Amino acid sequence: MPDTDTQTVLSSLQQKIRSETALDTPNSERCIDILNSIESTILPEEKGKRKKPMVSLIATLESSGLGKTLAKSLKAFRRHKRTDANFEPVFEKCNSLLEKLKEEAKKESKASAAAKTKNIQADGLSDNGVVSFPPTVAVYRARLVKYKKELYKDPPVLPPRVDVYEERKPVPKRAKNGELIFEDQKDFRPNLTPEEVLRAGAFGGTYFRSIVSGVTNIHYKAEDAIKETLPDQWIAGMNKRQLLTSQSYSNAVNKFGVKCGGSLGMWESSGWISEIDPYGWFQWYCRFYDGRRSDDDLRQISRWAKSAGPKGRFRSQLCNKCIAANTNARDKSISPVIRQTLHHWGFELTPELLEWHRKNRKK
Repeated sequence: MPDTDTQTVLSSLQQKIRSETALDTPNSERCIDILNSIESTILPEEKGKRKKPMVSLIATLESSGLGKTLAKSLKAFRRHKRTDANFEPVFEKCNSLLEKLKEEAKKESKASAAAKTKNIQADGLSDNGVVSFPPTVAVYRARLVKYKKELYKDPPVLPPRVDVYEERKPVPKRAKNGELIFEDQKDFRPNLTPEEVLRAGAFGGTYFRSIVSGVTNIHYKAEDAIKETLPDQWIAGMNKRQLLTSQSYSNAVNKFGVKCGGSLGMWESSGWISEIDPYGWFQWYCRFYDGRRSDDDLRQISRWAKSAGPKGRFRSQLCNKCIAANTNARDKSISPVIRQTLHHWGFELTPELLEWHRKNRKK
């Protein structure tokens, strides 16, 4: 932003030059003096060399409208020089000043672009485990492209900034209908624990594979991700390489034998991934279930509600399809892709919940 003093001086000088050019017989000497004052204000010189302006030239030109004022003045001076030779140097001075401003603005624009490129190129992969949050959309996009991530949204949405609370909560209790009851989030009621999701078969066996996070700029190793997210008892006896850390997606691993879900790049470019859970929603769920709390919880619970909550779109779609087909809640032939999707959200349709939907869907 241009500073206030520069703006005030330029505003006064512009008013003077406009007043002169509005006269039938403007004073050529005063016009030269005003133009010199404008130049020394916006393009100061020091010891015969042009000094870099203290403020952004482009911002100053945009906010002050100086370029338009000088362009109009140039037309007036061209008209006056036809009948008064004294306006020849005035015209030349004004024209020269306009050209200088254009040239300096062009240099500033190139320098700014070069600085942005340098910052983006310097945004290398963290080798010390320190989170490097993308400061701008441009840096974030360059990072996602560099790591060959899917740009589901382009430009991407910057990830949320979140903090973890020190206070922890007990694991949830299970209601008679199978839903999990969290004492501090009564409306969040999945009915599958993270362990149940993984043991039944999920994410094509790839969820905890090694990744490079576009959000944190850190390379996460599969074994570290598992160690930092999953209690040992949850995965005891499981084939980790096949069910958790595979680099290739396997439909056969999934409970319903079908592929579903988007890529990590899709989630990252959509602004859905936070720095504390770089693997995504299910990693958040694992940690939330195990007692961690953060200021990202409400956002993540809202995402669950929109997908698998009582009025969630995937849950509602599955219920409506079952009702339309006049079949039971566990009929796997009805929308296996939606069932697998809901499975990843920690939800399985039960007869009780289907009946609840049947009674409440029109309310």
